[in-house]
Amino acid sequence: MDLLDLRSLTRPRSRGPQADDEAVAQHVSQAVGGVVDPVVGRPLGELSMVGDVVLERGRLRVTVRRLVDADARDHGLRDLVADAARSVADARDVRVHLVPMDEAARQDLAHRLRQSHRRPGGLSDSTAVYAVGSGKGGVGKSTLTANLAVALSRQGRRVGVLDADVWGYSMPQLFGVREAPVAVKGIMLPVEAQGIRLMSVGFFVDDDEPVVWRGPMLHKALEQFLDDVYWGDLDVLLVDLPPGTGDVTLSVVELLPDAAMLVATTPQVAAEQVAARVGRMARDARMPLAGVVENMSGTVCAHCGEITAAFGAGGGQRLADTLDTTLLGQVPLDPAVCTAGDTGVPLVLADPSSPTARELARVADSLPSVRRSMVGKSLPLFVS
Repeated sequence: MDLLDLRSLTRPRSRGPQADDEAVAQHVSQAVGGVVDPVVGRPLGELSMVGDVVLERGRLRVTVRRLVDADARDHGLRDLVADAARSVADARDVRVHLVPMDEAARQDLAHRLRQSHRRPGGLSDSTAVYAVGSGKGGVGKSTLTANLAVALSRQGRRVGVLDADVWGYSMPQLFGVREAPVAVKGIMLPVEAQGIRLMSVGFFVDDDEPVVWRGPMLHKALEQFLDDVYWGDLDVLLVDLPPGTGDVTLSVVELLPDAAMLVATTPQVAAEQVAARVGRMARDARMPLAGVVENMSGTVCAHCGEITAAFGAGGGQRLADTLDTTLLGQVPLDPAVCTAGDTGVPLVLADPSSPTARELARVADSLPSVRRSMVGKSLPLFVS
């Protein structure tokens, strides 16, 4: 037998086209398992959401189990799965089937999400929490919160916003989203918009329906928004507070012991004085101050870009001096902010090159890492 014949004997035998297709299907399953579910915020494989993967004659079929039934709310999952499949399989036809989870799978997922809760709201110990407060309404606090969230997200952070302004909720409008949160066996998943995870009373009521709640109901609602919502591994959680120092603000101080207060004001003396009360309340509760942001520092001319101090000057710096903290930024009032709020696309996304958007991005970049003092805080006792 010549050399060519010997080589033919030692060459690995082909397993056949069916075996090759099965091997490729396994690689596709692994690749799809690494796709992060846009609703839950964790890999599909980790959540047991990857179903059958079948490759036959160049046609690939991938089945993904999911919590949301409607295709209109797939949040781009179909495209993400198809891209992951194509990255490892040379298939001329890739189709992704989204099917609802069965009851057992939903029960298992709810158990996994509850197990991942490490402190209120399932927030990790590294999550920075900023409560954005103001002394009075109309100073742009909610718009500031929404744009800071987007600016932080553009830095690569995982960001959530809790709309704690129960009576004057505005996050659904500012982010242009009206869908209800997904619930699975007692766990709610935040609504995602513009890359931000959101929770608001506005997702549960009609736009024209007033929320008439008193103290105990407000506290219970906030408690549920933290304990019964799976926020995932957030880097930053922003809490949009109602104006003043009422029940909601006090509940946030109690329920989020590691939060820092970010105080919003305008240049006006009246806004500065009432905002000082919020800062003092935070100090009395041993909540650290992250700083002060002066909104509406001036109006931006649509033609030349010149900024005019239409509402006075110096209020933000005076407030920062009074509270012995830092003035993080002075955000000019741009008419485009109103347009962005009406269309549901925060200005930092709609026009990132505008002076207002650039200042908001700078404020987001300068947010300090602060923690509440341990003085006066009860500590667990361990006995060995």
